[in-house]
Amino acid sequence: MPLHIVDHPLVHDALATLRDKTTTPEHFRRAATRISVLLIAEALKDLTAEEVTVETPLGPAAGRRAGADVVVVPVLRAGLGMLDAVLELVPSARVGHIGLQRDEMTAVASQYYSKLPSRLDSSYVLMIDPMLATGGSAVAALDLLHKAGARVIRMICIVAAPEGVALVERRHPQVAIYTPVVDDRLNDQKYIVPGLGDFGDRLYGTI
Repeated sequence: MPLHIVDHPLVHDALATLRDKTTTPEHFRRAATRISVLLIAEALKDLTAEEVTVETPLGPAAGRRAGADVVVVPVLRAGLGMLDAVLELVPSARVGHIGLQRDEMTAVASQYYSKLPSRLDSSYVLMIDPMLATGGSAVAALDLLHKAGARVIRMICIVAAPEGVALVERRHPQVAIYTPVVDDRLNDQKYIVPGLGDFGDRLYGTI
């Protein structure tokens, strides 16, 4: 699947706020929600819909309602900062969670938690993780989703590195990645440059 670069001006307005080192946790959270709503809307633009008729105050009107089952899976803990945006757009979405801990020395991800809904094989699965850095955590999470039966998966991230995109494309070529930007590189500590720092720490004020 191709990499989808979401180039909407409002996406990049929110991204600039997220990158700014002076942004407070309160405004960081708001910007994270704003950008996530726009990215998720783009990722679900081909969502199947059912034709319906509704009664307006002045008479019947044809319309469409989303007919597909949507499952959203945040990768803990940073992915939780994007969850409210999905539920705002798709209130009926079912929610799973995957917990991965990255070793700061080796950058290898290990699983500490996984709770996924049933019937993933017939769902649109959105995996949300704001930073696609080495790709190790993303691949580990995607492995779990595939083992659980997921077939249609979209990964949504706010900032990506070339190394992470390449690894996901190599290991899970059927997964579509939606992001507004692929940054320059990873540094020696495996952080995205220029990136925006540690998303979870900035989101929760734990710097």
